[in-house]
Amino acid sequence: MKRLVLMMAVALPLLGGCATLPAAGALPAGYESADASSAVDPAAIDAWWMLYRDAELEGLVTQALTSAPDAQLAQSRLVEARALRTAALFSFNPQGNLRGQTGKTETDQLSGGSPLLSTAGETKTAGAGFDVSWELDLFGRSLVARGKANADLSAARFEVEGARASLAANVAQQVFQVRGLDIQLADADETVRIQDALYKMAVTKAERGLVSSSDAERINADLSQAKAEQARLRAELQAAKRSLLVLVGRGSEPTSSLVLTSALGTVPEVPVTVPSSLLQRRPDVRESEARLRSAMGLRTLSRMALFPTFTLLPGAGWSDAQTPRYGSTTSFWSLSAGMSMPILDLPRLVQQMKVQNARTKQAAIGYQKTVQTAFGETENTLARLAADRVRVRLLAAGEASGRTAYLAAEEKYAAGLIDLASAMDAERAWRGSRSAMTAAQVTALQRSVQAFKALGGGWPSTPETAGSSR
Repeated sequence: MKRLVLMMAVALPLLGGCATLPAAGALPAGYESADASSAVDPAAIDAWWMLYRDAELEGLVTQALTSAPDAQLAQSRLVEARALRTAALFSFNPQGNLRGQTGKTETDQLSGGSPLLSTAGETKTAGAGFDVSWELDLFGRSLVARGKANADLSAARFEVEGARASLAANVAQQVFQVRGLDIQLADADETVRIQDALYKMAVTKAERGLVSSSDAERINADLSQAKAEQARLRAELQAAKRSLLVLVGRGSEPTSSLVLTSALGTVPEVPVTVPSSLLQRRPDVRESEARLRSAMGLRTLSRMALFPTFTLLPGAGWSDAQTPRYGSTTSFWSLSAGMSMPILDLPRLVQQMKVQNARTKQAAIGYQKTVQTAFGETENTLARLAADRVRVRLLAAGEASGRTAYLAAEEKYAAGLIDLASAMDAERAWRGSRSAMTAAQVTALQRSVQAFKALGGGWPSTPETAGSSR
């Protein structure tokens, strides 16, 4: 008895322990790299791909969210989570099973050695019963369990929405990748054409004694490199198209069925939002919050395991027995109550409670980390996107100047006013600036997709309430 009293004295303080959890942490009032001049409605990030004004992109994202294997798998997981919630709540309803039996017995034994008392013959029996067990919820266990089940369903829903948002972002990034490779392949084709023309021109001049034959060999070496790069880009484009078809659920179709324009487009404005919006928008943050609430529910249930349980045990039944000499039918009902109080199991329950306290604290710390990671990811993405915009503008201006210089050099070389080295240097400068500009445009577009995703775009800002009581 002294030991029992001591264990209860240890358990009672634990019932009130860990009542205060670490908060998500204070966030700054704004992002340092956010463009305050943006006039885009923040609600636009619910379907951010519409901001690109790109019908091809919109169609592929819609296909992916409808029929892609990743989208179907995510939806199946949500159906599973809803069923698990319902099953968890049913465990607090009255439990019972209907049982029945029937049988036939054949005997030839005399009772007491007298034929008058014989029970020989066929005996038929039948019976049915319905026993119910119903735990009286005097301490609110079912309410706590409902809250935990709702939190688990919310976490599952936010996980699904996060998967759908990632799928949309992956499709968009792959679309821009395909277009960028298509442009680069077109540039490689043009480079091969120009190098081939320069080579033929150099051969002609060498035959006429106007230039050294080494000039032709030098151009031929560059032509071979250009053809090798052309083959590499063609293979990369083929692989990128296949990856995009797999993402949208058309993986078995030929890559020729995927027709995209080569125009990259421009980076849309990113809506101005405040960091605290992450707590209401980003699925991973909402999922982490829901898992924290689930852990808190488990912690409360582990405490309630120390409380006694009271159970009602109503039951009813019927039986029938028919022998050659007599028959009987009996019906009955019963009503009883029981109580269970953990005694010898108390040390184990106390340790389980400590375990759940620790897990709840871990979930709270995980929530803090998720919020801070989300803020840092968004801040970094916005900063890099701002730099990408500047980089694209500068490289576009450089590409225009390089093209002008190359065309002028080509005309001068054809007229014999400059040597081959000068003409090739002008071409290399232009091709290098054009390649850098295309890569920067693709990077900026893909970064803008990352920014929309980081801000919590790609899923409804007011989703179906996962924790409803229906």
